Amino acid sequence: MLGRLLVFALACAATLPAQKLNPVQWTLSFDPAKAPPGSKVLARVTAKLDPGWHLYALAVPKPIIPTSIKLAESRALASYTVHQPKPETRFDQNFGFQVASYESAAVFLLETTLAKDAPAGPAEITAEMRYQACDDKMCLPPRRVSAVAILTVDAAAPAGVVALPPGYTPFNPNAPTPTAPPPKQAESAAPAAAAGSQGIWAFLLLAFGFGLAAIFTPCVFPMIPITVSYFLNRPAATRSRSVLEAAVFCAGIIVLFSGLGLAATAILGPFGVVQLGSNIWVNTFVAIVFLVFGLSLLGAFEITIPSSVLTSLDRASQGGGMVGTLLMGLTFSLTAFACVGPFVGTLLAASVQGGGARPLAGMMAFAGGLATPFFFLAVFPSYLKRLPRSGGWMERVKVVMGFLILAAMFKYLSAVDQVMQWNVLTRERFLAIWIVLIALAGLYLLGLLRLKGVKPDESIGLGRLLTGAALLVFAIMLLPGMFGMRLGEIDAYVPPPTSGGILGQQSSGESAVWMKNQYRQALGRAREEGKLVLVNFTGYACTNCHWMKANMFPKPEIAAEMKNYVLVELYTDGTDDASRENQQLQESKFATIAIPYYAIVDPEERVVASFAGLTRDPQEFLAFLRSGPEKRAAI
Repeated sequence: MLGRLLVFALACAATLPAQKLNPVQWTLSFDPAKAPPGSKVLARVTAKLDPGWHLYALAVPKPIIPTSIKLAESRALASYTVHQPKPETRFDQNFGFQVASYESAAVFLLETTLAKDAPAGPAEITAEMRYQACDDKMCLPPRRVSAVAILTVDAAAPAGVVALPPGYTPFNPNAPTPTAPPPKQAESAAPAAAAGSQGIWAFLLLAFGFGLAAIFTPCVFPMIPITVSYFLNRPAATRSRSVLEAAVFCAGIIVLFSGLGLAATAILGPFGVVQLGSNIWVNTFVAIVFLVFGLSLLGAFEITIPSSVLTSLDRASQGGGMVGTLLMGLTFSLTAFACVGPFVGTLLAASVQGGGARPLAGMMAFAGGLATPFFFLAVFPSYLKRLPRSGGWMERVKVVMGFLILAAMFKYLSAVDQVMQWNVLTRERFLAIWIVLIALAGLYLLGLLRLKGVKPDESIGLGRLLTGAALLVFAIMLLPGMFGMRLGEIDAYVPPPTSGGILGQQSSGESAVWMKNQYRQALGRAREEGKLVLVNFTGYACTNCHWMKANMFPKPEIAAEMKNYVLVELYTDGTDDASRENQQLQESKFATIAIPYYAIVDPEERVVASFAGLTRDPQEFLAFLRSGPEKRAAI
């Protein structure tokens, strides 16, 4: 947050355009400044950085641009060796992994040998640097700069001794380049996009909630009294012993579901290399998982574990002791899988898209939520009497979850459709499906749709009535979206409207012409009209990109400012050549593949300003747009 405020303040400070564009100042000096031919001198290349900025070491993983330093050819010089100070290894928010970099200042030393035939007198020596400067929010494009210093060649000058201070190491340009760890992807498969996707703590809280919700399923809820009684009625069991065994039982649940998380990480981890959220194979896999578990919850079939496996584990648990209790936890988990499986499959499908350790962490949180009630009921058994009795309400939970999971399935099918550009699951068709599925769930709870769990003569409770009504209201709220109207936050999850629809006519922001995948043509048009180009690196299946286009761009103040630019959107998550070219352009010019990513460039392709990720603050994005002309004047 502090980084965002800093960038916003800099963008608004019209008197500081040079600082925003040049956060690193380079100088060159020699020690000694006068030396005889053939001797050695120490060249100091000093980089001073503005607060909040950093530059990278001489060897860093791709796609980061390393700092490079060299001396221009001169008759006074024979050779030189670059020595770099020890960098600080820190987590870089722009790239999502640990990287060696410098903050505040960095002094590079070049052990320089003068030519034996160096002409006497002052020699102008030039140091040439290429570097990339980043702050916690964004990275500037790579820059090439130079610094000049005078070195006097004098045969009468004493030959100095070059002594390098401790902490410096020579740089070998032929050494292997460090390899970056696999990138962490979230929505749109990028760190910046991840800011708009689910945070890890919110994800873990959701997983824990899934575990608690799984308690109220027909396979799990009736087992609560039986399971807890097992601990309380064991022969010669003290209270502390029962609590300990309850903890071991819960550990068995956590071990099994965590194993599922590890398996998912091992099997599906390779998909996290490139923009997982837009990968058609992963989205297809997720859709299939949602379809299977959604139909299972609706009663089409049951997901069961072979009885031979359950019988073997049950016999082992009868042996008593901690091992038997642990095996009992495993048995309980497998027995409950017929009802818990849909929750697990849904959670795993979502967690795999987050990459990294999310599948394992998600399963541990889920298992913790599932096991927590058993532990506390073993400690406080009197609360068993207060639990509601099992009945038809649990079947109703399953059916409603089935409808909602099927609705979620179409979100992933829509991602495949948009990336492949089939245009089969259009906005109108998608919303029609959602309206029907959500309305069916509401009608079912109100008793108007007869499925398992609803009896003709059963009265409707207040909670059931309100939930059914809320689902019907939500379904009706989606109707305007079928006719091109905006849906607010929901627009991030549904396909965008077709061009020329009502939504496109509602605001000047969306009636503005966005050139698609025509970067060179946009530069030419900007040259003719004397404008800057606003480049929108976006994605067909990017939720945050959809949100910005539906909710930020149409705002009157934003739309008015966009009229000053030539607008071009470059899609990077498709399967066509244009998407690959756009991704290469973004990676080479901005050292990131994060989407959404916005850049202001002039017709000569010089980057004027950039803005990474989603923002819900119109003033922040407006400041970025308004900074374009100011920064262009400073170039």
